[in-house]
Amino acid sequence: MTPPAGAELVRLESVTKVYQMGATEVRALAGITTTFEAGSFWAIMGASGSGKSTLLNLLGCLDRPTSGRYVLEGHDVADLDDNALSGIRLRHLGFIFQSFNLIPQLTVLENIELPLFYLDWAPDESQARATVMAERVGLADRVEHRPAELSGGQQQRVAIARALAADPNILLADEPTGNLDSTTSAQIMQLLVALNAQGKTIIMVTHEPELAAYATHRLHMCDGLIDRIEGSAT
Repeated sequence: MTPPAGAELVRLESVTKVYQMGATEVRALAGITTTFEAGSFWAIMGASGSGKSTLLNLLGCLDRPTSGRYVLEGHDVADLDDNALSGIRLRHLGFIFQSFNLIPQLTVLENIELPLFYLDWAPDESQARATVMAERVGLADRVEHRPAELSGGQQQRVAIARALAADPNILLADEPTGNLDSTTSAQIMQLLVALNAQGKTIIMVTHEPELAAYATHRLHMCDGLIDRIEGSAT
């Protein structure tokens, strides 16, 4: 069920992340406290090494904070084990990567179905859902093609459809147009804007101001801390 716009989906409280590199400690996040609300579209920005990718990994339950609390849709996930985190990822989060991360041996439909397979959906139900998602991203006539037979923009649309398959409330996007030309990038961003208008919360890492302008909010990071937050886009 889609939460009402403005409801708190994510809360971070004094979150740190420290990596041990030999004898050296690298503090990737130095104490992040913030919230992300339902129906918002966030761009996380910052220079290389600012902590933006680490933050996205934590939000995606791909890593754990060294300290602090992470509450995701009412679940305190900071200290969950790997199996529990995997379940949270499948049910609550959709991922869109720069490199698409499609399985080349599978068709478009099979790639979209993949999260539903891990959620034990019945084959006929998952196929029907994947077909609807393919139509939603404009690929109804490509469902039997494999990734190598698609353009970069079409591959990213498959990745978006896969991210939507289990109907998560939050989409996490890591430089989602990084491998695309400017025209295709604009098309993908317009698709994300349309999904946000339909109620999906989107949190996107980007280093490009032109892409960040599509977001309703922009969070700027520096040295593992939030430098500033800008409000709704005009």
